[in-house]
Amino acid sequence: ATEFISVPETSLLRIPKGWSLEEAATLPCAGLTAWVSLVECGKLRAGETVLVQGTGGVSIFALQLAKAFGAKVIATSSSEEKLEKLKQLGADHVINYRTNPKWGKEVLKLTNNKGVDHVVEVGGGATFNQSVRATRLGGHIAIIGVLSGPAASNVVLPSIFAKLIRLSGVAMGNHTQQQAMIEFLDNSDIRPIISHRFPLSALGNAFQHQIDHKHFGKVSITVDKDTAGFRSANL
Repeated sequence: ATEFISVPETSLLRIPKGWSLEEAATLPCAGLTAWVSLVECGKLRAGETVLVQGTGGVSIFALQLAKAFGAKVIATSSSEEKLEKLKQLGADHVINYRTNPKWGKEVLKLTNNKGVDHVVEVGGGATFNQSVRATRLGGHIAIIGVLSGPAASNVVLPSIFAKLIRLSGVAMGNHTQQQAMIEFLDNSDIRPIISHRFPLSALGNAFQHQIDHKHFGKVSITVDKDTAGFRSANL
């Protein structure tokens, strides 16, 4: 971690209108990854259905973007408290994946056996098969994380090509895509969800907080305003 960094001017973009530096710090990683997953790769449209997994920064941004585009959202979590927060953010349906480990089947029930149009896949090995099961014919899965492990065992490959599923590997995005996202946010009511804040001196505690799954959305790291012009970063 550092208080100061030097980067080329061409590597920077303005922040959305009315946003704080702390809010803007959530965009280059979590916000942009969600945007590329759903908008750039997924071509998200109103009326479609999006499945998001968990309550980390990317998943929460994906939920917010999907609702802003007029889509329906199905969200998963292992915490009843967090499932309630997801509903408050606009999730149309929520599923506890701990009590319902075959949640892909539950997604089919909620979509009249059609499946979802988009999956923002952050789980990796332990969730991928259920994501395939939950996806509709011709649907899209954006693979952006491997939180449960990098390898998926017993993947039923015929299900992927039989359902004509499109897979996109997403690792954030580029300058043009971020500019498009910022212009969209200028005209939306979206604001990042930052559940906890830590000073830079407590960076280790912030990482442990994240490892313990105590966060909801983003965790903010605040740099002393007297020692740095840019005062926030995010986990």
